[in-house]
Amino acid sequence: MLALTLTGCGPSPSPDTGAAVPSPSATSDTASPAVPQSGAATATAPAGPPAAPAAALPQVMGSSDPVTLSIPSIGVRTDLLHLGLRTNGALEVPQDTGHGAPASWYNGSPTPGARGPAVILGHVNALGGATGVFAGLRDLEPGSEISISRADGSTAEFTVDRGALYSKNDFPTLEVYGNTDAAELRLITCDGYDPATGLFDDNYVIYATLTP
Repeated sequence: MLALTLTGCGPSPSPDTGAAVPSPSATSDTASPAVPQSGAATATAPAGPPAAPAAALPQVMGSSDPVTLSIPSIGVRTDLLHLGLRTNGALEVPQDTGHGAPASWYNGSPTPGARGPAVILGHVNALGGATGVFAGLRDLEPGSEISISRADGSTAEFTVDRGALYSKNDFPTLEVYGNTDAAELRLITCDGYDPATGLFDDNYVIYATLTP
């Protein structure tokens, strides 16, 4: 388990790193075919309808580390740090040195454009009362565009599907972090500031899918 903790946002949920891997199906011993009785007629079972073809998986890009993130509709352009886990299992977050902090890609998630949900974190606030890099996430509407430049020179273009507000005490771990067939993106920040405690009680999550 890892704890999603954003500096200055207070305690956060403890999401799993992904969907559980299904157990392999149980296999039984292969039975020997029955030997037809001598002289008995052998019936042939009628053929059933042909099996429906398996649905093709969505097209995705190869893996390549993200470099920058751009969200034109809310004026965001930021370098992307690559952060992992702290020794206590908590998720590392960008450190604000007084001039705000860039967003960060969690390097335990897929690279943006590859199959699965790439996870990018950003602060909603900054030291000194300034706004954080993801302060405008709630202004994103379905259909908004997100661009991520990658180390191989390519750009992964995403389209926003929706945004959702979740209490940190009731965070839908599997919905946010679970495996997906498509190349998807999760932008996560804090929300629900409580002046009485000085903490943020919620997370705001943007869901986006690789643009065909």
